Amino acid sequence: MRAYLVTVALCVLAFSLAFASDPSPLQDFCVALKDSSDSAVFVNGKVCKDPKLAKADDFYFGGLNIAGNTENLQGSNVTTVNVDQIPGLNTLGISLVRIDYAPYGQNPPHTHPRATEILVVLEGTLYVGFVTSNTENRLFTKVLNKGDVFVFPVGLIHFQFNVGKTNAIAIAGLSSQNAGVITIANAVFGSNPPINPDVLTKAFQLDKNVVQHLQKLF
Repeated sequence: MRAYLVTVALCVLAFSLAFASDPSPLQDFCVALKDSSDSAVFVNGKVCKDPKLAKADDFYFGGLNIAGNTENLQGSNVTTVNVDQIPGLNTLGISLVRIDYAPYGQNPPHTHPRATEILVVLEGTLYVGFVTSNTENRLFTKVLNKGDVFVFPVGLIHFQFNVGKTNAIAIAGLSSQNAGVITIANAVFGSNPPINPDVLTKAFQLDKNVVQHLQKLF
């Protein structure tokens, strides 16, 4: 009987850990503070302001109507609105971005380690997609026009490419106050310090000179 109870207890513990997740907020809001104090409360990676001192501006961001500068190698710009821009987002598990694309510009392959993304096209035509995890590595793609919506599951590599001859604009919601972003090429070829070229040569089956050239670019 004792062995049976131990087994059941271990199963229950494993089950609870498997379905564990961040708890819901236990307060109306927790406005993030940039500067801490002895009386501040630390929640979700940010120090919280006394709720009595919160104001409307803690929940506000202006300027998302302004186009981002797309004069760069990728031909795109991401304007982020997360807990760093709106401190009132702290503990609320949501943020958004505006993405501007020059003609044939792209938001290159990247991942958000902490968020699912839902994207809506406001202007233009985008070719978008994501790749599932190993070992299937299945590619899901779609061409989106104005008003179309697409979802990128949390943690999966995804991208957007402007296939039109005019500028494109999209708004994306993210299921985290700070989704994080890992741009694949930058992370692999532009890490600091650099990854040993021998590792990348074998991983990508490339000539070592090609790998070293790519590392110089990033």
